[in-house]
Amino acid sequence: MRNEFTAIIEPGDDGWWVASCPEVPAAIGQGRTPEAACEDLVAAIELVLEYLRDEATKELSATAFKQTVTVG
Repeated sequence: MRNEFTAIIEPGDDGWWVASCPEVPAAIGQGRTPEAACEDLVAAIELVLEYLRDEATKELSATAFKQTVTVG
């Protein structure tokens, strides 16, 4: 699935950069450069979304079904 997310990249402590995503608040990235922090954020977003998908489908009712939708 392809979608676009907002990355907020700010200087952190000790020369590190921190990247956050307002659409996926649980995802945080960090790195020695803004680019590295953004790459780490991408991986964090993927992990959070995968976890949320897995959790949401653990206890579906017998009549529920799963379908993929595309946004954008």
